[in-house]
Amino acid sequence: MASDLSPTATSSTKRIILLIATLSGFLTPMMGSAINVALPVMGKEFAMDAIVLSWVASAYLLAAAVFLVPFGKLADIHGRKRTFTWGILIYTIASLLCGTAQSPAWLIIYRVLQGLGGSMIFGTGVAILTSVFPPGERGRALGINVAAVYLGLSLGPVVGGFLTQHFGWRSVFYANVPLGILVVVIILWKLKGEWAEAKGEKYDTPGAILYSLTVVAVMCGLSILPSPVGAVLILIGLAGLAVFIRWELRAQHPVLSMTLFKHNTVFAMSNLAALINYSATFATGFLLSLYLQYIKGMNPRDAGLILIAQPVVMALLSPFAGHFSDRIESRVVASIGMAVTVVGSSMLIFLSGTTSIAYIIASLLILGLGFGLFSSPNTNAIMSSVEKRSLGVAGATLGTMRLTGQMLSMGLATVLFAIFVGRVQIMPENYPQFLTSVRTSFVIGSVVCFAGIFISLARGRVRS
Repeated sequence: MASDLSPTATSSTKRIILLIATLSGFLTPMMGSAINVALPVMGKEFAMDAIVLSWVASAYLLAAAVFLVPFGKLADIHGRKRTFTWGILIYTIASLLCGTAQSPAWLIIYRVLQGLGGSMIFGTGVAILTSVFPPGERGRALGINVAAVYLGLSLGPVVGGFLTQHFGWRSVFYANVPLGILVVVIILWKLKGEWAEAKGEKYDTPGAILYSLTVVAVMCGLSILPSPVGAVLILIGLAGLAVFIRWELRAQHPVLSMTLFKHNTVFAMSNLAALINYSATFATGFLLSLYLQYIKGMNPRDAGLILIAQPVVMALLSPFAGHFSDRIESRVVASIGMAVTVVGSSMLIFLSGTTSIAYIIASLLILGLGFGLFSSPNTNAIMSSVEKRSLGVAGATLGTMRLTGQMLSMGLATVLFAIFVGRVQIMPENYPQFLTSVRTSFVIGSVVCFAGIFISLARGRVRS
């Protein structure tokens, strides 16, 4: 198999790649959603306050966001399959280590290692899929991949709740190990050849370092707001972003080509729409998991069964939405999805101690419908708007937007906890303050997502 695999790849190669991308797409979100359900139990064992508890989720997102683009460029140069395989290995080992953690500090450190492995998985899997599947088939393949992500999100709360209740929270991490090993075995056994369309380019090491430091500064600043130190870190990060952009405009082989944003409206606006959508919605699972267990008094298993409503709809709808985007302009399908998401998010603004479970499930179903309509068409638009030599960077950029949005969403939740609840464990005496922080989060998310409708519409046409 040549290093530049053409769209005329054999059907068996396509099936193997789709299987590997599907399994890996299932693995990482399943872990994330399962951990959301297990967080209160972890918090009790280690006596973690709400801020530290949110870092168990955020540390992974931060590490993945920091390394996504640098590893995406490395994959374009040195091989996407190689990078992808190492990512699965590191992720699997880190999952095993997370299960052995004896303190909050070590748990967060191992979560950072998980994020490093995840950063090598996210962009490369989508890039390989895009390399192999031609336009006309690509939307459906990406839709199946997105459906696997949502299936992981769907089963995560159920699996996480069951394992946490019967075997303890450590079993949630251990459950990832066999699946990770299975993916590696299939890659080494069945997947031959390599994808490295930018082979021979010099790697932009200074640009990669600048990028990583900028992301660290901004994300860490967000996580400790409203502290003045947080504001200073964000300003440092924004200054670093300006330096990074200036460097990349002059670099011969930039780690992230600014021309993709400057001259490619579809790429730029589609990535911005992804950032907005994830920023507005990601913390929903985290907040509702805490709400259901603290306010409603549910056990982890029952909370997981409620939370499954949203990703189940996403998983069922994504392949069809991806298929539609092969025939209808992506901006139309994705923008409708963004509008539906606003409706679902707005419903959660009215949460209270007496809100019915049926109302919560209805809100989650609408959110799932909106996100299912948005995600795979938006991914198809991004990956179809760039040349093959930039697929790794394009996939990594989309992954960065997703993870940055997730981090912003978790950062907002953390800030609101700090403002309304403080650095204390969530107890009955501060439930009213906790509810205020949750409702405020959904207000902000709904407003941001509403603005995202117009960003999505502004992307222009993918097809001429």
